[in-house]
Amino acid sequence: MRHLFSLRWFGLITSSSNALYTDLSGYYDLMCADINYESQSHCIRRLHQLFGNQGKRHLDLACGTGPHIRHFIDTGFMSNGLDLNQPMLDQAKLRCPEAEFSLQNMCNFVVDQPYDLITCFLYSIHYSGSIENLTACIRSAHAALKEGGVFCFNTVEKGLINNNSFVRHSVEQDGSHFVFQSGWFYEGEGDKQALKLSIEKTTNKVTEEWHDNHPMVAITFDELKGLLEPYFEVTVFEHDYEKLELWNTQSGNAIFVCVKR
Repeated sequence: MRHLFSLRWFGLITSSSNALYTDLSGYYDLMCADINYESQSHCIRRLHQLFGNQGKRHLDLACGTGPHIRHFIDTGFMSNGLDLNQPMLDQAKLRCPEAEFSLQNMCNFVVDQPYDLITCFLYSIHYSGSIENLTACIRSAHAALKEGGVFCFNTVEKGLINNNSFVRHSVEQDGSHFVFQSGWFYEGEGDKQALKLSIEKTTNKVTEEWHDNHPMVAITFDELKGLLEPYFEVTVFEHDYEKLELWNTQSGNAIFVCVKR
């Protein structure tokens, strides 16, 4: 199973006395340096063209520092963002001065005007933390969409998680070498899973390490469809931003495309 860093709202527990990552807004882009934001944004625009109402008003939930929003704006969308972390939103505003950003929880957000497309990238939908909160997020997205609007996000199937599978990437910045690692962990029952994260920073041959387990909601795709279908027509695609293929029922990652009923 493929994994991807999802570091929207994350306060690391550090083994060092220096809490370097107390405010992650300055490190977020570094952690996500290997993500192809352009490809992801292009894929979701294609899905919106196929399933949506052709409108251009777009809201990105858990937007972080706004890289997806930048790509949507550059292709003609009127995009805004929402996040729980104000320093992240401050960085997003610098990247996307045309956009409006709102400090809100995606599980109970409200909007002034409805949107044509709502996105939630990088598995951030799992930050809802519980089935109850996830259901509230779905209701909020439904209420915030125009008729024929699309809610689109990627997600992981709890029953197909491999606890021994991790991804790593490294990057150099300001004379330091960083190594990032992430992987899902599910105990095998219940609606709780974790995103296990680790960061190494080496400067002048001295290495510091930070570790964290992010609590996330765990759900099967069938359970998720059951939550969505009272509000949306649901189509599930393979987690491949380069080509559009319906989910094969075997892979543990998927893109959910949900059209407002």
